[in-house]
Amino acid sequence: MIVVKFGGTSVGDAAAIERAAEIVGARVARRPVVVVSALAGVTNALLAIAEQATRGQLIGAIRGVEALRERHLEQVDVLLPGPTGAEVAAELSASFDELASLAEALSVLGHLTPRSLDAIAAMGEQLSSALVVEAFRARGIDAELVDAREVVITDDRFTAATPQPERIAEECRERLLPLLTAGRVPVLGGFIGSSAGGVTTTLGRGGSDYSASLIGAALQAEAIEIWTDVDGMLTADPRVVDGARLIERIRFDEASELAAFGAKVLHPSTIAPAVRLGIPVYVYNSRKPAGRGTLITFEAPRRPVSAIAGRGGTTLVTVGSPRMVFAHGMLHEVLRAFERHHTSVNVVATSEVSVTMTVDDPKHLDALVVDLRQVGDVSIARDRGILAIVGAGISDSTAAMARALGALDGLHLHMLSLSSTGINLTVVIDGAHLPAAMRRLHAAFFPAAEE
Repeated sequence: MIVVKFGGTSVGDAAAIERAAEIVGARVARRPVVVVSALAGVTNALLAIAEQATRGQLIGAIRGVEALRERHLEQVDVLLPGPTGAEVAAELSASFDELASLAEALSVLGHLTPRSLDAIAAMGEQLSSALVVEAFRARGIDAELVDAREVVITDDRFTAATPQPERIAEECRERLLPLLTAGRVPVLGGFIGSSAGGVTTTLGRGGSDYSASLIGAALQAEAIEIWTDVDGMLTADPRVVDGARLIERIRFDEASELAAFGAKVLHPSTIAPAVRLGIPVYVYNSRKPAGRGTLITFEAPRRPVSAIAGRGGTTLVTVGSPRMVFAHGMLHEVLRAFERHHTSVNVVATSEVSVTMTVDDPKHLDALVVDLRQVGDVSIARDRGILAIVGAGISDSTAAMARALGALDGLHLHMLSLSSTGINLTVVIDGAHLPAAMRRLHAAFFPAAEE
């Protein structure tokens, strides 16, 4: 059994869904479970509708609903001509009527709760999975629509729910295994789940990959395939670095680090359930289904540097105080403040009198700073960029680290940190210099002459 996940661009229109059907059709003998994202851009559009409605801009919100309705029904017309298409169009249209009603309710309330936001954001995957399953059936695939909310059970932390693996395994055995045994192809929407009380939740942005990995782990799948719009994992972001190369095999820990520090191919949490069971993860380009792709596995080569990743929009938070010298529990108090304000820390550097942390989401920063000032003096530096130089062998010798620092000569380095696992050298620089720095590093470790 395998899990096959299609991202938003891989089901973005009728032509993409046709390709997805061909890919799944070629894998029927391997008993695939299919997980699909919303059509490309739909989740952003849904969130915009919710925000407009909450601000009282109901006309704009309804226009957004109608634009999405038109887009989905156009794909139905292409994929499903005839009576079946008319039935599917009616079902999808009813969902858009419901969305319009939700927008009207939000415009009256003028308040958008995380629970309401999840109810609206989840509609993208519900719509795409309903469309995809009918397209598959029309092309001879014995597909069955399964509501992901009945399988992916989470807690009730809306917009970023935590999955409950044991419950997910139970539901997979009960709802998916009988379909697979009967030779059918279950199709589920990614990204969405439900609390124990049956209320719709989401796993956070990019969570469709996570859904696929959770289901793969629950069913102890042979492999998990992530189908996207790039050839696989690359040595750098091709939008920033010309000549970025395909990585045919990469280690689980390296892929996880790259995902966490800006590589857009995978959601950072995607491979955690797969890693736990050693399930190989493949990344393929749905536009080039015959391509080699990337295999993420334990047995990949150990390289000094496998890839470069970068992420902007980072804030540095520094807490310093002479009281920290030889003091016990000061770092604990600092991190407890971050926990209280639900703010994640990516990189930490400490000295005798200060601790500096990077933050990507500054939403709670003002309140956080108030708490941190009880510990020491606080300084904030915005608009920084994080560079991640990732390789399982980077800490084996100083040569690779020296080369990295040499490539960054002349730039102001605000923080330098080697991860506890020894596979990621992280550098914080001015955000404006991030693209150029990524190009310098790539040229240093993957020179054109070696191509």
